[in-house]
Amino acid sequence: MSSVLPERRPTDWASPAMQSRIAARYRAERNFRRLGAAALVIAASFLAFLLFTIVRDGWSGFLRTEAKVEVTFTPATLGVDPAAVSGPDGKAVLARADYLALMNEAAKGLGPASGTLSDAAWLGLRDQLLADPALLGKRVTLWVPVRSTIDLLAKGKFDLAAPADSRGVSDREVAAWRWLEQQGRLRTGFNSAFLGNADSTEPELAGIGGAALGSLFTLFITIIIAFPLGVLSAVWLEEYAPKGRLADLIELSINNLAAVPSIIFGLLGLAFFLNIAGLPRSSPLVGGITLALMIMPVIVIAARVAIKAVPPSIRDAALGIGASPIQVVFQHVLPLALPGIMTGTIIGIARALGETAPLLLIGMRAFVTDVPQGLTAPATVLPMQVFLWSDDVQRGFVEKTSAAILVLLVILIAMNSLAIHLRNRFERRW
Repeated sequence: MSSVLPERRPTDWASPAMQSRIAARYRAERNFRRLGAAALVIAASFLAFLLFTIVRDGWSGFLRTEAKVEVTFTPATLGVDPAAVSGPDGKAVLARADYLALMNEAAKGLGPASGTLSDAAWLGLRDQLLADPALLGKRVTLWVPVRSTIDLLAKGKFDLAAPADSRGVSDREVAAWRWLEQQGRLRTGFNSAFLGNADSTEPELAGIGGAALGSLFTLFITIIIAFPLGVLSAVWLEEYAPKGRLADLIELSINNLAAVPSIIFGLLGLAFFLNIAGLPRSSPLVGGITLALMIMPVIVIAARVAIKAVPPSIRDAALGIGASPIQVVFQHVLPLALPGIMTGTIIGIARALGETAPLLLIGMRAFVTDVPQGLTAPATVLPMQVFLWSDDVQRGFVEKTSAAILVLLVILIAMNSLAIHLRNRFERRW
């Protein structure tokens, strides 16, 4: 027995009830758009405030203030024999000279500002004489770095109108700075030492050169391990692994490893690579292996998605013209999946570049004053350098911290831009 549906009356769009429902729908849509726009404005405001604060505090870190001194390379003050300097071991004799005494002698010429020079200003005298031994016995004019407080005064970082006990600089230092300014003995220019030097206890001499090179070495190890292993693992799982419990277990493990906190990988590096394998502590080698294990699941997942996105017709066509399964994968599938693989890899490497937790546990927070000379030499990385400087009580490290963050942000933006460029360059349409 069939039932007859009641006839549906046509919708009266002009009725007050329907007009009210339509108005409510449009109102809800407008409110949703406003909420989305407000969320974007709030997020952009926080980002703009963060960038403004970092740039405001960090741009001066790329500048350094120097004082002009008159230096006489007197052999007696240096404690060297001029005859020995002209001999075959002259460089070694000059390298062992007493440049600190020479610097103290030259500082007396600054009068009331004699204590404003950096404790390591004598290094400039040593480099100058080693570069030109003919300067021995001659009087020259040199520009040497000043102490951090004088450097900050020259950059206007102190509020001199504040009370002396709260402005962070003494009246004596202010008077010495003003005397140097009046005598025309100060200049502020680009701080090449910040980009070339390693860490130092003196803010005016500290640089990111050692940390940057340590990051480069660490990322090199990370890439050469994580990229081939991650891509080959993705190829096996997607193209050759038999469907079953084993493949499901491996896939589940990879997905879980991608969500594991990074400090767990640091514990793994500490327990195995340092304590069991005996690899050198705080070296780019151990840091690179640890970070490679951390980002490998990310690369595997990104590569699997990129390989899966290649249409099956590409595989069928290659097999149809006689290509072997390996030729299909490496000559047809992987080239088409390369943009997605490269994008995922670079994003994973950018994440590794900003990590600190796993590197803390393997000792890469060490105070390293030399630029690393190899993959097994003690080193630190840029995020760890930022962490170390942010924990220092000296005010001069505030601008160094912000300047190092700026460099790190530039590198991260460059890497993400490279990922977009590679994706657009190698992308093929079918």
